[in-house]
Amino acid sequence: MSFTLIQQATPRLHRSELAVPGSNPTFMEKSAQSKADVIFLDLEDAVAPDDKEQARKNIIQALNEIDWGKKTMMIRINGLDTHYMYRDVVDIVEACPRLDMILIPKVGVAADVYAIDVLVTQIEQAKKREKKLGFEVLIETALGMANVEAIATSSKRLEAMSFGVADYAASMRARSTVIGGVNPDYSVLTDKDEAGDRETHWQDPWLYAQARMIVACRAYGLRPIDGPFGDFSDPDGYISAAKRCAVLGYEGKWAIHPSQIDLANEVFTPSEAEVTKARRILVAMEEAAKAGRGAVALDGRLIDIASIRMAEALIEKADAMKQAA
Repeated sequence: MSFTLIQQATPRLHRSELAVPGSNPTFMEKSAQSKADVIFLDLEDAVAPDDKEQARKNIIQALNEIDWGKKTMMIRINGLDTHYMYRDVVDIVEACPRLDMILIPKVGVAADVYAIDVLVTQIEQAKKREKKLGFEVLIETALGMANVEAIATSSKRLEAMSFGVADYAASMRARSTVIGGVNPDYSVLTDKDEAGDRETHWQDPWLYAQARMIVACRAYGLRPIDGPFGDFSDPDGYISAAKRCAVLGYEGKWAIHPSQIDLANEVFTPSEAEVTKARRILVAMEEAAKAGRGAVALDGRLIDIASIRMAEALIEKADAMKQAA
């Protein structure tokens, strides 16, 4: 194991991340009753330019007046290349103690995160804000993916990364049919059989990007979250996309429609076997400590500090899921 130990991000329940436009107060009220683990109130793509200022006011009112329970509350600010961003941060962070996190869109370089960190830190100090805000960044451009490792270490506030497949596809000039979906042209042919027939097997065009981003997340202690699946009338397609990411190690997925929340929660809920193993890891370490042993093996594998921390985080999330149920 490396001598370098990476601090893990604050463990939060993050199976489902619901996008809610800040321009629609009715949707915000309804979302508070949903089973989403994380809600981001959107000021960016879902809000027209003429509605930005009113959306900001709507979000301030919603964060301060609606009972959000134990949900993680987040805002998606406008991009650093717009004149809306600084007022998004200043107005909402100053006025909303309930806010937990900020979602930064289209992050291209580490300095983008640093810029928001400076602004937020000054607000927290000036307003004596008790709750320190966390960050989630959207990796949704070729530039962001090229710099994903540097971005992952850009701020101690950083907790999570989301893969923004729609803008990423546009940035890459990719031929995308459904946001987050697959394309029949991205396929391979089997060799001909004895009858001369061949089978076509569709492939996942987003695998490389998702794999690269999750490596950066896991290397630096962040939560990897998959982005949207555009066709909310296709639950099977959503589940398939979610399962592919879950296999890679992603912790959750966006829901752009309430009907996708339960699907995400189901796919990304740890199995009983995973929770049982995590508890066994902690028991084994406790017994080793009592016996004066500094190392312990479980099921033929050495348990290290990272294993313990991951087990603790998994159990904490499992307990949180029980409370949220």
